Amino acid sequence: MTAPHADDHQTSAPFEGPEKLLEIWFAPSAAAVPHLNHASNGKTGLRAVPRQVWEDMLDIVKCKVLSVIQGTEIDAYLLSESSFIVSPHRLILKTCGTTLNLLGLPRILEIAANEAKMHTVYRFFYSRKSFMFPERQLGPHRDWKQEVEYLDQIFKNGAAYTVGKVNGDHWLLYLTAAESPSVGNGIDPVTHHHHLASEDRHVDYTIEILMSHLSPKASEPFFFSDSQTEGPEVTPSSLAASLSEKLGITNIFPPSLTDLDAYAFEPCGYSSNALIKWGHESLESNYQFTVGKDGRAVTGHFGEGYYTIHVTPEEGWSYASFECNIPLSTSTVSHEGKIPDLKGLVKRVVDIFEPGRITVTLFISSEDNDTGDESAVEAAQRAFKTALTEVRCNKQDGLARIYKRTDKINYEFGGYDLAFASFELK
Repeated sequence: MTAPHADDHQTSAPFEGPEKLLEIWFAPSAAAVPHLNHASNGKTGLRAVPRQVWEDMLDIVKCKVLSVIQGTEIDAYLLSESSFIVSPHRLILKTCGTTLNLLGLPRILEIAANEAKMHTVYRFFYSRKSFMFPERQLGPHRDWKQEVEYLDQIFKNGAAYTVGKVNGDHWLLYLTAAESPSVGNGIDPVTHHHHLASEDRHVDYTIEILMSHLSPKASEPFFFSDSQTEGPEVTPSSLAASLSEKLGITNIFPPSLTDLDAYAFEPCGYSSNALIKWGHESLESNYQFTVGKDGRAVTGHFGEGYYTIHVTPEEGWSYASFECNIPLSTSTVSHEGKIPDLKGLVKRVVDIFEPGRITVTLFISSEDNDTGDESAVEAAQRAFKTALTEVRCNKQDGLARIYKRTDKINYEFGGYDLAFASFELK
């Protein structure tokens, strides 16, 4: 999105929409975080870290906090460049443009150790789509090789992957195994034993829909005229809330389950975080995930998840991203008032932005990747294809938009499986 404070966010220069996504787990679940004497308002672990401490870290990354929504399990910070999601045991830092995402990592590790008594990393993930303008990046983000070398200096058990066409749209991933690595940068590792058998674990599930070449009609609402932004009652948040309602963003998930925090940038651009309440009452009645080697089926977790949306609408580098960690059914059809199934979610998001190219990824903990006759990632691939290759007509101009799949890749990692697919308009 285009933000007013950064030099590279001028509409006359290209802006790098695709985000750098850093995710750090310091414990396998919220139940496994150490007790803190200074915790307040029921917040534990990383959520007990003061906002100012996080903001000082974000200064290193070169982004600012615009607003925050505090849920029962998650705090979601809306940033000048994307999002920062904090749970008791893990955090997600997602930044776009020329931000220095990885340079914030050493400080994050220090904060976790000093403020939350979490001295070791349980799991680490870093991923991004291929950059549109790699020559504009700074620091270790200049190319993938430098990013990997930077991370290898911190983590001793990391593995790096390129998924998709090297000479086309592809996705880059660095991850560590589920153990406590030796952490460098002057931080003393302390052995912290996690009792996996007794933890309150649920499906770890992240879907990303990364879209470029947005249609002119889909991009136009994200440009804001002076008449829209003037007036004493008009704020970036109120303008974004109105737009979210108009475009159907507020209905991607049931509004009754959603707490949406959105922001409109001048002269163009949009960001939003949302916290979603989910559980048996909001999922389909027959929705199940099979958990455990014994094949026992158990229904989903009551709790709170998130989604993020970020839009850079300028012609020539238009881009929109959607990320969500709510486990979605591939075997049921969504109904009004319920969490959408995977096919329905993909269709809702893509119909809003009308992209020319789409990259979809589903990352799921592999112990949960078993829904009976087919794996969860293969079921997801089927849902992606069904959602995107059906004939769809633009509501405004009546023109058919049909996508063809250009890539389909399934990966098995240690403890996780990945479904990757790319599509483009026919």
